[in-house]
Amino acid sequence: MAASPEQSPGDVVLRVEGLRKHFTTPGGFRRQPVVVRAVDDVSFDLARGETLGVVGESGCGKSTVARTLMRLDEPTAGRALLDGADVFAMGPRELRRARRRMQIVFQDPYASLNPRMTVEEIIAEPWDIHPEVLERRERPERVRALLESVGLRRDHAERYPHQFSGGQLQRIGVARAMALEPEVLICDEPVSALDVSVQAQVVNLLEEIQARLGIAYIFIAHDLAVVRHLSHRIAVMYLGRIVEIGPEAEISEAPRHPYTKALLSAEPRLDLDAESDAAPRQRILLGGEVPSPADPPSGCRFRTRCWKATELCAREAPPLTADPESRSRPPRLVACHFPESDAGS
Repeated sequence: MAASPEQSPGDVVLRVEGLRKHFTTPGGFRRQPVVVRAVDDVSFDLARGETLGVVGESGCGKSTVARTLMRLDEPTAGRALLDGADVFAMGPRELRRARRRMQIVFQDPYASLNPRMTVEEIIAEPWDIHPEVLERRERPERVRALLESVGLRRDHAERYPHQFSGGQLQRIGVARAMALEPEVLICDEPVSALDVSVQAQVVNLLEEIQARLGIAYIFIAHDLAVVRHLSHRIAVMYLGRIVEIGPEAEISEAPRHPYTKALLSAEPRLDLDAESDAAPRQRILLGGEVPSPADPPSGCRFRTRCWKATELCAREAPPLTADPESRSRPPRLVACHFPESDAGS
């Protein structure tokens, strides 16, 4: 795991407040339109040089957060403050300038890279949108330098996407995102389509780039093991909301929210140290189906699958509040009426 950076209010590069993204499905004959609450009141801070991992089951709203922050989807409500300037309130010209500072790497490089363009054209395309960044005569050499920086060869610039493996294509996607030297890089499940060995290579590449350039990452994945390895802090999402957010070490060693505990229990683990006195991890199998974001449960959204749920959980949604046992500053936040203790109760 990467070492946690020192944080202070001045270090915050991106602050997200009350982000909501609701989709309305069209109605029809005898059918009313349905509102899908994909993201419902998400808030967090991101410090310079920090990696915030966002984890949760498919459909919890992780990728919608990424697309909305980039204004690929328009938010329903909330603010995203990039050094104090609200990205959601920007006009086209301001937004284009902001996107120089915020870039995204998508999950599927086969779909996100134009198959009819050479690698050189793909990586150089951001400079066509932002010509003030780099003079045209300097671009060929800069493309090749970027390819080398992500572990590819200089002559790969002349090839087309179909001539590369999935891992190589994802490296090209990273190089393209780095062309504008962003301060924030959103990684939307960038390794989920890759095999384990290639995943490790891409994750190591992201760590090297961050150590060299001090970029802040929002790293989205459903694989908690990958998120734990790369992240300084982790945000756990369930049905459109953050249910727990805090330092990676605190969440990994002593999860407070029952959903976080269930996710950790499902993580593959090899206990190779025969002298280890760590208690064996008990697998927690969640019952029932994930509720629909179009019709979420009342109160706590996790209560229909939670072994600790009571009538209080059905009546009142638990606020995201500071964990009194948290050792970090700012402290870990948990949204649960009956959080887990260090003893795992």
